[in-house]
Amino acid sequence: MLLTSFYPVICTDRLLESYDFYRRLFGFDPTFEADWYVSLRRPGPPEYELALLDHRHPTLPAAYRRPVQGLLLNFEVEDVDAEWERLVVREGLPAELELRSEDFGQRHFIVADPNGVLVDVITPIAPAAAFAEQHLDPRPAQRR
Repeated sequence: MLLTSFYPVICTDRLLESYDFYRRLFGFDPTFEADWYVSLRRPGPPEYELALLDHRHPTLPAAYRRPVQGLLLNFEVEDVDAEWERLVVREGLPAELELRSEDFGQRHFIVADPNGVLVDVITPIAPAAAFAEQHLDPRPAQRR
């Protein structure tokens, strides 16, 4: 299979609030707007895409027409401390998980979008020795 694109679609009953959240706080720009669907792209390179869909729309099979539950989006950034300052301290987003460093190789915090989708803002760090050999990605983690 030749994959030409991949992006999450958040089924929501808060389309406008969600649109504002991802546009204003995370830099996504609209590429398509309707009263039931918004396609968003974050300029790059690389570019990232995200879409929002009114969960009642008939494009979804009837048995699946409900708002999103249990979704976690990871946003990897260069400086998680700066994003903590911007999003939590200055913007006032409630922290669902406080800024902290994890032994498994992340410094991160978590906020929630208007739908309860968790947004985990992450900067990779060197893992503790107990986790080092579990990392299979050859790219080195950043050191903090």
